[in-house]
Amino acid sequence: MSRFLFVVPPLAGHVNPTIAVGRELDRRGHRTAWAGHRGLVAQLLPPDARLFPAGGDEPEDVTRAQHARWLNLRGLAGIKFFWEEALIPLARTMLPGVEDAVEAFSPDVLVADQQALAGAVVARRRGLPWATSATTSAELTRPYSALPKVDAWVRELLDAFGRECGLDAASAAGGDLRFSDQLVVAFTTPELMGRSDVPGSPVFVGPALGERPHDSDFPWGWLDEGDPGMRRRRVLVSLGTLNGEAGARFYRVALEVVAALASSLQAIVAAPPGVVGASPDNVLVRPHVPQLELLPHLDAVVSHSGHNTVCEALAHGLPLVVAPIRDDQPIVAGQVVAAGAGVQVRFGRVRAPELAGALDAVLGDPAYSAAARRIAASFAAAGGAAAAADHLEKLA
Repeated sequence: MSRFLFVVPPLAGHVNPTIAVGRELDRRGHRTAWAGHRGLVAQLLPPDARLFPAGGDEPEDVTRAQHARWLNLRGLAGIKFFWEEALIPLARTMLPGVEDAVEAFSPDVLVADQQALAGAVVARRRGLPWATSATTSAELTRPYSALPKVDAWVRELLDAFGRECGLDAASAAGGDLRFSDQLVVAFTTPELMGRSDVPGSPVFVGPALGERPHDSDFPWGWLDEGDPGMRRRRVLVSLGTLNGEAGARFYRVALEVVAALASSLQAIVAAPPGVVGASPDNVLVRPHVPQLELLPHLDAVVSHSGHNTVCEALAHGLPLVVAPIRDDQPIVAGQVVAAGAGVQVRFGRVRAPELAGALDAVLGDPAYSAAARRIAASFAAAGGAAAAADHLEKLA
């Protein structure tokens, strides 16, 4: 029996894959625990999961103000904010909690999300075996390589943080804090991502799909019944857990398109309360949806191209309309388009004809569904949570 500690940021797409991997390790007789935000991560984990608080002590008004500012940033301003005001401060606030978690839990292996740099620091300071949990493939493609000055600035930020944490010698020997020199577990496959460009050789396991909190109130009876060839098509429209508040205009355009297709289409829209106004009869608006349970009943997904949603949709062979907003989303959207599994539209400037055309393409052209099924097959072959657990066991 070994002990595995997952260090995660307070983001659903980064926590969810670790739950499936953790459950697989539990089934094999190991012990698992998580370190992360005491409130937000706790809401994402199963009730019986063990969580050590790390971060999450910031005043709520400060967190809300930071999120509101982030929603309005794009391009280089967004990159600067992401590193200087999000990732590095998050690592600083998480460090004491991660150290306490290691003291209390005595893990044999530490699994650090790419965006939970405190995990990498603690593992290196203590000489613990550790792995990177690459829950988004964007970093694996060296996203800033086309912007050498930005790339150098990010590396210097990471090196400076390492020195601040006393990693002068270890950092030089161990390399980039984002990537373990022992194991990088990538929750994707080359069929979607293309080529990787990071130190070492990542292991590609595909998405790790597992249990999620259930929405027992979801009105399943709202969906058309009958054979897929006879009923209306079904699509999910979702901008993820963090971007919904910025999506009022996009949702309005989406509803305009879907309303015009009432005889042939049903849409489930995941949006925060108050963001979407009155909706036509063929649209169901919910603040949360049981996404994994819903996907087998759908024909396509309209998404901000968050890595988690993209991979879950493709794992079910569903083509996508992707409308990237910021951060890694343009890179992931580019992967979807390059793989032939979807169409990209402009999030901030999309108009109804453009979105209607994209939706018509992914629903009407079988090439998109064929590409999605090809990627789904690569995900299945990669092994998911079981394959990730296999690799982690070898570190213990």
